[in-house]
Amino acid sequence: MKCIFKLSLLFLTILFVACNIKQPQKAMEQKTELVFPKGNKITNNNFTGTAWLQMLINNDSTYNTSIGNVTFEPKARTNWHKHPGGQILLVTDGQGYYQEKGKPAQFLNKGDVAKIPPDAEHWHGAAIESRLTHIAISPNTDKGSVVWLQPVTEEEYSQSTK
Repeated sequence: MKCIFKLSLLFLTILFVACNIKQPQKAMEQKTELVFPKGNKITNNNFTGTAWLQMLINNDSTYNTSIGNVTFEPKARTNWHKHPGGQILLVTDGQGYYQEKGKPAQFLNKGDVAKIPPDAEHWHGAAIESRLTHIAISPNTDKGSVVWLQPVTEEEYSQSTK
């Protein structure tokens, strides 16, 4: 009887230790460290869903560039828009999409870079089940600022993310 009790106690101890080891590892895997602050929630009509913006460099006449850290909740995205001076996206976390008008959407993953040509009508945002964080670089702002267009419809988004 003592032997069964000791084995049961040993089994419970091993089970307790295994559960306590797995849980913190799982929590650590889900927690991502932010490189830059998340910023403020975007409240204008140029985005669908929830997104945040932290400006890192505001445009000025010396550099003619603006740089912002943008975080999208799952399914959040920009409207169609274009930049007279082009745009560069540096994906720092999560997964999402970038699509130029008339072309298939490109899947974006952490570490990817998207070079968007001047005046290319496009949108970008998070995947259906993932957040997306990227650094948005708008160079050549002396050529003009972003031109916002119509929202990306649910149908356009669904077709692009298949």
